[in-house]
Amino acid sequence: MRALHTADWHIGQTLNGWSREAEHEVFLAALADMIEAEEIDLLLVAGDVFDNTNPSGESQRLLYRALAEFKRRRPGLTVVISSGNHDPALRLEAAGDLIDALDIHTIGTVRRRDDAVDVAAHMVAVPGPGGQPAAHVLAIPFLRAGDLTGISFSAEDQDRSIAEAARRFHAELTEAAAARAGDLPLIATGHLHCAGGTESEGAERRILIGGAHAVPPDIFPKRLDYVALGHLHQPQSLDGGRVRYSGSPFPLSAAEIRYRHGVTLLDIDGRTITATHREIPRPVPVLRLPERGVTDLAGLENALAEIATDVAQDLRPLVYVELVAEDAPTVVLGKAEELLRAAPVRPAGLRIHRPDTGAGENLPPPAVPLSQTDPETLFAAAFEDRNGFAPEPRHLAAFRDAAGEV
Repeated sequence: MRALHTADWHIGQTLNGWSREAEHEVFLAALADMIEAEEIDLLLVAGDVFDNTNPSGESQRLLYRALAEFKRRRPGLTVVISSGNHDPALRLEAAGDLIDALDIHTIGTVRRRDDAVDVAAHMVAVPGPGGQPAAHVLAIPFLRAGDLTGISFSAEDQDRSIAEAARRFHAELTEAAAARAGDLPLIATGHLHCAGGTESEGAERRILIGGAHAVPPDIFPKRLDYVALGHLHQPQSLDGGRVRYSGSPFPLSAAEIRYRHGVTLLDIDGRTITATHREIPRPVPVLRLPERGVTDLAGLENALAEIATDVAQDLRPLVYVELVAEDAPTVVLGKAEELLRAAPVRPAGLRIHRPDTGAGENLPPPAVPLSQTDPETLFAAAFEDRNGFAPEPRHLAAFRDAAGEV
């Protein structure tokens, strides 16, 4: 039996206002090709199918078109989708009665019966060649504090209490699932941050159960032959490979440009499961200009001149630019924006750095009590730290308009 473990598709994501719909279409087409070529029996999606809890109609159509294509290519495919923190959990489950009949299963929430977790509602049998179950999936969605019992929210022991509650939850659910699975392989899904996992700076929210930062990988009992996780976007393994993040299919932020994005191929032989990372070509280049350090306007112009021009706009490279200010920052910004508008790229980020004038300027500013400042001052400081120059009147006016809506 063969399975694909994927996660963190983030359908509906935009970068600096640029839609990534065309990139998702390319990825999902490549995934359909892989499902057919590798004769996949089971597709796991471990959360964050969507980028937000209110996905557009087009984002939902994109998902369901892809699922239909997967089933057309591989009619016997079993699909299990569990929710992440970005997903509309109840909406994912809304079509359950219809798509369950197609062997497509969505688990958005922890389901209970008589105040206990309904393990049957979280288990999916994966049929073998003869139609009898050959493996079982224990589909666990993103867990919220209300899904666990016995949590203390005191500052002293909150993290420890949450880890213990998560360990109890997984132990009890796994024990009940193992009784149903017998000697067959038992694979779990999950969406959380395990201690020891590498996160992408600024990309994944620290959404852990009850606000805790991370839980240890030993919360997953050894009876689970493989744990397919989502939430961290870099492909990585924990606990000797038994617990694994497949990572996101392509970069979702500047911090992820150097990741080897893809999916995880699982070869299942009895209860022995071998995981292999399979890279997927990026739908579009995601570039940092320059690759390291900073550049000036001439360097930016030269780099942009090397980019191919015969590309549809929604498949043009996404670029993050790091510029040094050789002139007034606002002048440099204006010239850079003009260069980017004329180039066959989609600007995802632009930062202006002041020339290095000594280590003293790198020291953090002194802390100021909130009672001695105001929102606009904090915004101005954050704007300058981010962009390398103070906000102009138009920036402050936009901030005041936004603040007035809160």
